[in-house]
Parts: sequence; C-alpha cells; structure tokens
Amino acid sequence: MAGNTLGARLMRNLNAKIAAIPMVTTALVVFLGGTAWTVLYSFTNSKLLPRNSFIGFDQYERLWSNSRWLTSIQNLMIYGILALVFTIAIGFLLAVLMDQKIRFEDTFRTIMLYPFALSFIVTGLVWQWILNPEFGIQHIVRSLGWDGFTFDPLNNPDVVLYGLLIAGLWQGTGFVMCIMLAGLRGIDDDIWKAARVDGIPRWKTYLFVVIPMMRPVFVTTLVIVASGIIKLYDLVVAQTSGGPGTASQVPAMYVYDYMFQAQNLGQGFAASSMMLLSVLIVLIPWAYLEFGGKKRG
Repeated sequence: MAGNTLGARLMRNLNAKIAAIPMVTTALVVFLGGTAWTVLYSFTNSKLLPRNSFIGFDQYERLWSNSRWLTSIQNLMIYGILALVFTIAIGFLLAVLMDQKIRFEDTFRTIMLYPFALSFIVTGLVWQWILNPEFGIQHIVRSLGWDGFTFDPLNNPDVVLYGLLIAGLWQGTGFVMCIMLAGLRGIDDDIWKAARVDGIPRWKTYLFVVIPMMRPVFVTTLVIVASGIIKLYDLVVAQTSGGPGTASQVPAMYVYDYMFQAQNLGQGFAASSMMLLSVLIVLIPWAYLEFGGKKRG
C-alpha cells in the first residue's frame, strides 16, 4: 500500500518534473559543482592554473593578513549597513506614499522602478558624470554664482563610499518600493477600517500594526538587498575603480584582481569562498525563519 502511494506521488505532475530535469542538473553540476571546486582549490597553491598542491589554510592566513582585504571588508561593512538601512527605509516610505491611491500611480511607479532596469555599469557611469566636479553638480552650482561650493565625493577618500551609496540608493530603492507596495496591498482593508474606528493615528497603524504584519516582506527584502551588497562590484568599478587609493575597494574587486591580474587562483578562491560564507550567513537564517517556523507551526 505504501509502495503504491509512493509511486502515485512520483507519477504526479510527471511532465513538469521531466521538464525541470535540465534546470536541476544545471544547478547541481554548474553551481554546486563549481562552488565545491572553488572551495576545494582554495586550499591549494594554485597560481596561473589550478593544481593539486594542498597547503591547508595558508591561503586564508595570507588573506586575513592582507591589508587590502581588511580594507575591502571594512568598506563593504560601512557601505552595506548604510545601504540596507536607507534602501529599506526609503523604499518603505515611497511605498507608503504610493499606497495613498495617488493619481498617475502607474506612471510614478514606472519612473521609480526604471533605474533598477539599468545595469550597475550604466548607473556607475551616469553618477560618475553627475558627481564629477568639472561638469557635474559642483560645476552647475558654481555656474549659478556660488563659486565657493565644493562637492567632489568620488575623489575624497573620506567620503567616497557615500558617493557610491548615492548611486546604489538611486538604483535600488525603486525595486524595494515595489516589493513593499505589494506587501502593503496585501493588508486587509478591515484593519484600516478598525484603526479609523478606534481613532488610531495613521502613522501608529503603520508602525505598530502594518510593519509587524509585513515581517516576511521585510525579511525577504533584507536578504535580497544584502546578497546584492555582498557581491558589489560593477558599481565600484564604473565609478571609482576602487580609488582613490584603496578607499573604495570591495571584496569582489579583490577576487577579480588576484584571479585574473595577479594570476594567483588560490588566493582568489580563498577570497571568493569567504564571500560565499557571507552569503550563507545571510541565507541560512532567512531559510530558517521562512521554512523552519512553518514546519514547527
């Protein structure tokens, strides 16, 4: 009897399962296989080509004693915390404004989402031009008569990360806004009616009722944004190329430079393995919250 039940389950949606075989095979062979291969060879002394000369954790010791890697981690932490906070906060506020049933909502939503359709290279080049002191914001303001105005964040090592942050927020907040707006539209109208009957101010309804109900939306948004921050590369290359000096270096640039320029595959594999660990640190708690809680329920 149990065998018949198991056979029936296996035959259910058989066509869909057969159609998914290429995708599943690709995921297992390419992604999981490539990941395992990268982690394995991070313990070797591979240079220009991979080789099976295992040296234990030497590559990781070199990695964490390299000042450039430590600087890139510090830069990513500063940029990441600010980007997470401001992207989610601004995206939610824009979604709240868009949820007021404003006129031409579709037009405004399209305008806000349009930057996300651009590649990070295009975004970086656009904002590099906007922040360029010779013909960007500084030049425009000075041409209006404010000759003492100075705004050159990309050439100042103390504030270059904030110049990158401006471009990142411009591209990412529209996407977050759409996710938050979908979550707000899923809130039952009876909740709003009950809050109005009880005389609860609208801001308190958002703060103490709506936001707790949107916890899954916030968690999912947090994972998406955090995963994008960890692999930040294109935006930095387009805007600053990691400069001035190492002021805007990020881990992905370290990986690329060591693998393709310094021809030190072992060191690049070790750095990419640490980036993978960072992604897992983000994904595992999310998976536990999303699926573990449901199983317990």
